[in-house]
Amino acid sequence: MKRVKSACICQTLHFMLKEDLGHDYAVRLVNEEVAHYKKTLERNQTKYKIVEESVQPDGSIIIKIIKQYNTSPVGDYLL
Repeated sequence: MKRVKSACICQTLHFMLKEDLGHDYAVRLVNEEVAHYKKTLERNQTKYKIVEESVQPDGSIIIKIIKQYNTSPVGDYLL
């Protein structure tokens, strides 16, 4: 029999601008979307670590994150 001792998922998320909106408004929406994503992680009590967060020249945002996979223990992944 096997059991998961610890598990995390590594993701690179690109929060892209909506093309049919004005640039400034689209950038503001992306910032709000990133904030909402982080609040959702906190609200769901998902353990996570943002490894890198970078704003691109067009105003979009790329986040590299390690986060808890489902409800599995995170072990040493998030130290």
